[in-house]
Amino acid sequence: MDSKTLNVLEYQKILGKLAGFCDFSASMELARSLEPTDSYDLAQARLAETTEARKLFSVQDVSIGAAHDIRPAADLAARSGVLDPQALLDVKSTLIACRELKKTFEKKEGEYPRLCLIAQGLPETHGIVDAISRVLSDRGEVLDSASVKLADIRRNLRVAHDRLMSRLQKYVTDSKTSSMLQESIITQRDGRYVIPLRAEYKGRIKAVIHDQSSSGATLFVEPLPVVEANNEIRELQLAERDEERRILAEVSSVVGAHASELKYGVENLAVLDLAFAKAKYGEELRASEPELQNTEGKGQRAESRRQKADPQSSIVNRQSSIKLIQARHPLLDPETVVPVDVDPAEGTRAIVITGPNTGGKTVSLKTVGLLVLMAQSGLHIPAQSGSELPFFKSVYADIGDEQSIEQSLSTFSGHITNIIRILKQIDNRSLVIFDELGSGTDPQEGAAIARAILSHLLEAGVMTLVATHYPELKTFAHSTEGVVNASLEFDIKTLRPTYKLTIGLPGRSNALAIAQKLGLPQSIIESAKAEINPLDLRADKLLDDIRKERNRTSREREKLEKQRSKLETQNAELAKRLEKIEDERRETIAKARAEGELEVAVLKRNIDSLKSQLKKASQPLTAIRAIEEKMETIEGKATQPVERKQDPSSRTSQSLLSNLQSLKLGEKVTVSTLNAEGVVTALGESDAEVQIGTIRVRAKMSELVRRNAEAVSNEQKAEGRKQKAEASSTVNRPSSSSPGMEVDLRGLMSEDALDKMERYLEQAYLSGLPWVRIIHGKGTGKLRQSVREALKGHAYVKSFEEGASNEGGEGVTVAKLNAG
Repeated sequence: MDSKTLNVLEYQKILGKLAGFCDFSASMELARSLEPTDSYDLAQARLAETTEARKLFSVQDVSIGAAHDIRPAADLAARSGVLDPQALLDVKSTLIACRELKKTFEKKEGEYPRLCLIAQGLPETHGIVDAISRVLSDRGEVLDSASVKLADIRRNLRVAHDRLMSRLQKYVTDSKTSSMLQESIITQRDGRYVIPLRAEYKGRIKAVIHDQSSSGATLFVEPLPVVEANNEIRELQLAERDEERRILAEVSSVVGAHASELKYGVENLAVLDLAFAKAKYGEELRASEPELQNTEGKGQRAESRRQKADPQSSIVNRQSSIKLIQARHPLLDPETVVPVDVDPAEGTRAIVITGPNTGGKTVSLKTVGLLVLMAQSGLHIPAQSGSELPFFKSVYADIGDEQSIEQSLSTFSGHITNIIRILKQIDNRSLVIFDELGSGTDPQEGAAIARAILSHLLEAGVMTLVATHYPELKTFAHSTEGVVNASLEFDIKTLRPTYKLTIGLPGRSNALAIAQKLGLPQSIIESAKAEINPLDLRADKLLDDIRKERNRTSREREKLEKQRSKLETQNAELAKRLEKIEDERRETIAKARAEGELEVAVLKRNIDSLKSQLKKASQPLTAIRAIEEKMETIEGKATQPVERKQDPSSRTSQSLLSNLQSLKLGEKVTVSTLNAEGVVTALGESDAEVQIGTIRVRAKMSELVRRNAEAVSNEQKAEGRKQKAEASSTVNRPSSSSPGMEVDLRGLMSEDALDKMERYLEQAYLSGLPWVRIIHGKGTGKLRQSVREALKGHAYVKSFEEGASNEGGEGVTVAKLNAG
């Protein structure tokens, strides 16, 4: 990309802000040197990295941790240099950061393919982290445990130091020598321990003088009896230094052995951190990913053939147009900047922007140019999602105002020199931006040159944006295919620009209206109007009316958009509520189905028991087979998929339910679905529990048929005779009401709990339950152990096992009961 253009469009400021989001120096260098690419594939890859990083940040907090640029340290280690402790700690923290990042991207190639590819290039630790941790503390101190020799040296050093301090302390505390000292302290000079002797007592203590105070009143002396001790300490300190250096050299050699991989890994880490920085910058700008439109390949070759056949026909359609929705200048405050829409008709190749000074023309030009450069650098742009940009091979700009970073040439010759340079380099995949094209000379000649340059750019198929004050260019844009007028609005009431860009309408000078508003005499205003062509005044009036109508339409559209957004939000909330209700309904049905399956299991066991009793009594099994067929039908219904039910509205059902509301416990009824008679043992709102022999079933009220009084009387007499007859030959197991599928023993002492469990098991066995849940809790495990000991070999228990995780796990024991 053109370096002058990058400066004029303030692109370096964008890179400076981007570098501020980087976490270490290597990625900062990449950020500051980032340039827009002229490769479509590379631009798309960069954008994909940014998009994946923003997606990653939306679900988890990721960073490069305490990584550093360790490439200089790796180079030094590779040349057999010795790294200092801080450099080794930097290597350690960097490798730990790389290890954590590789873990983050494990098995996530489907979600973050680009980032995972970069993460694959991060270095392995190769035991370097452990080697450094073994010899260095977190503060960079070589540990005693780094080597046996170092541990011995430091131990001897401590002993020698204590011995020396003890001998020097005698000089400080002895009454004969303490009075000769300036202070009762032990200090150091040139690495040797000394005491502060008053100058007047020089020679009274045989010692080596190492230093004196600035006043000369104090001499820092080393008594001769401790010279050897000081020498010993110094020798041990030198031995300690040499051993530490040997240890650091040994660890540095490990780093040097993998220097190439470490440097390559840091480069990949910098690329990854740059992707993270682009994502963070995009979040700050509230940016979105642009859609880059590529014009290379088949489309370009076909266009080339059309151009040969008809050169003028391809001027308009050679490249897709710019489409920016609510675009904002990235360097301006997002809270105050006015967004612009740049969405001309398809086939537009040039936009001519007119409007008042300081109205925002230059900012609009720079906004488009910067957003193109950002997109081709892999940055998300501050515009709404759905914005589209053609892919440009080059971008050129000639902006000569005071708003640029560098002071551009302000003379006509300076502008023309820059324009000539640009015209020599452009092709049909270039974007050219001109601010005040043709200015700085005679208006008539300047307008003619501007029209000629714009025509040349159109013939070359170049996408062009021009800001101008020349009315001739407005006319040119109106009458030329592929060129469109645009304007920035001005509020006559406040005499301030609105900075709103309108595509399709040329700008008005508003000079007469502004002069009149500021108080210029009306007579002068009228004289000025008389000098203007009436057709021009009428055109201005029409433009003003059109602008007002467009503004009114825009406001209405905004209202409708807000209402649409509100309706979408309400619909989303309703959908969530309905989904929640549906989940609750399915959960309720699933629970009911589980209960039904349990009852079917109980029914099967009771039928099996009844069949065995009938066989023993030599009775026919016809009735049992009918019940089995009904049971299979019920079981089939229980496995059917859940469907939405309609509210019952049958008058017959309601009438039947009202007739059965007066049912009483103990009353005999017929279960129509089973064609069997039984006794009502429990009543619900819409169903009842019926005891049919030893079988307990639940039936809907609509399935029950009440017996009339006479039939009940006859049945009671027949039943009495039958019981007398059977009493002498057969003894059946007494029936019992169900105690429920679980018993809770928590909070009871072991003896009380076992008594309660025994009573419960007997009742559960008599009622024909196939299994039960015994809740004893986890706690210390004593109650659980007592319960399971009691269940071993129990007369009613076939087997038992620990509850599943969704049943309570270790806190529950599930016992399967013997069949009756």
